[in-house]
Amino acid sequence: MKNIHKITLSALVTALIVAGCAMPNSETLDQLTSAVNKSSFSNKGISKVSILDSDASNKACSAADVAGKPLDEATALSLQEANLSSIKWPADAIYLGDWKKGEKIAQSGKGMTWNDKPGAVNGGNCYNCHQISKKELSFGTLGPSLYNYGKLRGVKDPYNPASKDIVTYTWGKLWNAKAYNACSNMPRFGHNGILTPDQIRDVMALLLDPKSPVNQ
Repeated sequence: MKNIHKITLSALVTALIVAGCAMPNSETLDQLTSAVNKSSFSNKGISKVSILDSDASNKACSAADVAGKPLDEATALSLQEANLSSIKWPADAIYLGDWKKGEKIAQSGKGMTWNDKPGAVNGGNCYNCHQISKKELSFGTLGPSLYNYGKLRGVKDPYNPASKDIVTYTWGKLWNAKAYNACSNMPRFGHNGILTPDQIRDVMALLLDPKSPVNQ
């Protein structure tokens, strides 16, 4: 392992020297980081090195982060439009499933590790970033509280036309959060295949069903 790190460090130093002994720009740094990562990881079980590949959104947001400034408005809007167009909406127009199943998904942090079997059911790990219900004793604060999510937005009947905007927004946010915030840190549950459409329906029910503990 030490030899691997020495080789990796040597390659990085050499690249910097070739670049003129100056700090690399964001594109060069991205390439160097990618090379270091791919030399340090290998395919194992269901975990593949390809997970390290960045799409246009991730590359742009990483470059902005390195530069220490937010994306310019035009770029952000362009990326959001591209992500919005990638969302797969329910063909049957059924957006909500079972909130009880949704609660289990939100509380589960399992899945997508190298020793999981192909096709294993993943969790949403929502509690790690959000408060979900009033009874929560410990929850993350990286994201906003989801307690009373539907109630605060006036959703008394998710299938009432008056609720359409918040229902479709919530589905889109769960499917691909970068459609609404180009550099969102929220996992793209549908876009990246973390959750299935049926699982997303169940999480939707957790957030919007008036009977859900979220809205009590």
